[in-house]
Amino acid sequence: MQGDVDIGELIMHHTGDVYAIDFSPLFKWEYGKFLPDLHIGSLTLNLTPTRHVVFMLLVALLVFASMWLTGRALERQRAHERAPKGLANAMEAFVLFVRNDIAIQNIGHRGAAFAPYIMTLFFFILYGNLLGLLPWGATVTGNLAVTAGLALMALVVIEVSGMVALGFKGYMRTIFPAIPGLKGVGALALSVAMAPIEILGKLVKPFALCVRLFGNMTAGHFVILSLFGLVFLFGHVVAWRWAIGVGSATLVLGVMLLELIVALVQAYVFALITAVLIGVNQHAH
Repeated sequence: MQGDVDIGELIMHHTGDVYAIDFSPLFKWEYGKFLPDLHIGSLTLNLTPTRHVVFMLLVALLVFASMWLTGRALERQRAHERAPKGLANAMEAFVLFVRNDIAIQNIGHRGAAFAPYIMTLFFFILYGNLLGLLPWGATVTGNLAVTAGLALMALVVIEVSGMVALGFKGYMRTIFPAIPGLKGVGALALSVAMAPIEILGKLVKPFALCVRLFGNMTAGHFVILSLFGLVFLFGHVVAWRWAIGVGSATLVLGVMLLELIVALVQAYVFALITAVLIGVNQHAH
């Protein structure tokens, strides 16, 4: 088995994005590019969905289905004046936690308006993280393009909402800050000098969101697959075969349990920091 298994290829196959849908042994479909590219000037867009695109659609469908089914269940239970129970009760608790303790708590009195967006972020990332832990799943949040897209949307929401709340003049103060204790030319010069730092600060925050989520989800899968690789690397040693197998499986189980916590924490952190940044930009600098 040592000569038949390439550990590096195994890791990259699981974490990389490919033109294949693999739910082995139930279903496996390997395909090439079957949609024509879209050319816009010098820009070429590949329209053929990859595995991560398919799983993103699946995650979006799961988010919609879980919210819709929960809403229907709560309507039926309240119509009969019964307390929520089962999945509806659990989902309602999650939704209220994200709405009240993440969105409203950190954004302020305007937080209710941003709650649907924050909840969508939280559940999309959570479902994407959890699907990647399935044996034949794919972690869409381990794709830098996906986390960059989420971070870019967060940047737009943060900055546009800040401009709407503060007005154009107030928003420009977040780029050209007023320096307490200075007036005249000195205040103007220092305010202009601070502008590049303020702009960089606005860009660094969503960049950190992007890299943190990508790095945490990718690293966990690398660790799990590397530990599994010990079986193939040293399994040919007959005297230690059982010890290596049991030891590797035990370590993998521990890391998988840790990854369940990481999946929830990363969704919480992304939603929380986004809400905090929206709240900070809603008020005077």
